[in-house]
Amino acid sequence: MELENKTYYIIYCVSQFAQRFGISLKQSYAYLKRHKGLDFLYECYGAEHLLSLDDAVDDLSVICHRHGGALV
Repeated sequence: MELENKTYYIIYCVSQFAQRFGISLKQSYAYLKRHKGLDFLYECYGAEHLLSLDDAVDDLSVICHRHGGALV
């Protein structure tokens, strides 16, 4: 059940990230994968899922920027 919850949460974060930055879901997924955002969500799910989605997207933006991403 936890894996299922984690999967739905990550899908929702990818969607919210796409919406905030005006990109497609495919672009959002590729960007987050390339710049370690997905790794961050998997590793930090325990803490991140307790925050608001706005906070999670903010955190993703910071993590991706640290790994070469340009969306801020």
